[in-house]
Amino acid sequence: MTRARLRDLGISVGHLPPGRFNAITDVAGVLVGHCTLIYDEPRVARTGVTVIVPREGRIWTDQAFAGYFSLNGCGEMTGTAWIEEAGLLHTPIAITNTNAVGVVRDALCAFPMEQQGEAALAAVSSSWTGALPVVGETWDGWLNDIAAFHVRKEHVFEALRTAKGGSVPEGNVGGGTGMICHELKGGIGTASRLVDLGDARYVVGALVQANYGARHLLRVSGVPVGRELSYEKVPSPWSTPPPAAGREGAGSIIGIIATDAPLLPVQCKRLARRAALGLARVGSIASNGSGDLFLAFATGNHLPAGQLRPYALTMLPHDRLDLLFEAAVEAVEEAILNALTAAETLSGWQGRTVYALPLDELQRIMERYR
Repeated sequence: MTRARLRDLGISVGHLPPGRFNAITDVAGVLVGHCTLIYDEPRVARTGVTVIVPREGRIWTDQAFAGYFSLNGCGEMTGTAWIEEAGLLHTPIAITNTNAVGVVRDALCAFPMEQQGEAALAAVSSSWTGALPVVGETWDGWLNDIAAFHVRKEHVFEALRTAKGGSVPEGNVGGGTGMICHELKGGIGTASRLVDLGDARYVVGALVQANYGARHLLRVSGVPVGRELSYEKVPSPWSTPPPAAGREGAGSIIGIIATDAPLLPVQCKRLARRAALGLARVGSIASNGSGDLFLAFATGNHLPAGQLRPYALTMLPHDRLDLLFEAAVEAVEEAILNALTAAETLSGWQGRTVYALPLDELQRIMERYR
């Protein structure tokens, strides 16, 4: 069966409506780019990098409020010390594999100097913070020869240059190329929700790199799909059956939430925390070896870099945030499921194979529980 998004299979989660593309790019000005690396020589690559670019690239000079949350910290996300301190996001966000965090971080620092000309460099330099980019990671060393350090600066530049709005490729793309989720092929997924508050409509979008979880915990709209999937029909990457002890829950997830609502940093942090509830709905227990790291940013205020006069800010009242929280939970939940339904069976390093979630079987299970 051809790979598809969750809603294309007749399955929906939550009750809030999605945006036009049901993607993080439904938030105006948010772009997504991937660079995917798949080759076998001279060493096996099943990896890449994914970038999320707020404000159509103007984030370097027009910062956004942001907040960070770690559900379980066996992972890395750079740049979060400044976000915790000042609540400011001032670069694109990248997601890649564990061993590529350093080079991707350096590439994000170099990009405005090498690609965007003197004006951009001057604007970035006007802020004393310099560049403290956000780069998150999950480990793809089961399918990818991670010790080969495949990801380089030019791959990050390619992802940034090709970032665009609209539909977002999902599954085995970019940073998600070699990832495994609930012992099935995982990767990149995205979704969005629309929220009406009074006479204003806001968008909440999520993008995840899903690389976590045990099979038996997987749920789709509350249905215990993972328990219904036979290991004989869909083998685990680790062994068949049962999974090797200690491996079945290993892995991590990076989740990015974007909104055009006017939120302050403390409200962004509150939104980022809700990503953990979307993760729980799909079936994570935030295992000891998992890096479950989430960041939310809001573009509803404009914060020109280097400005000396006070900013004119707006914010939603805290008691009006519940629908945004619900939107974040639903968007993260569906983004993870989209990663699973979009990803394809993939073989890689040392001849290992990770099998995709069988969509026809998923539909049969869901129908049976209806």
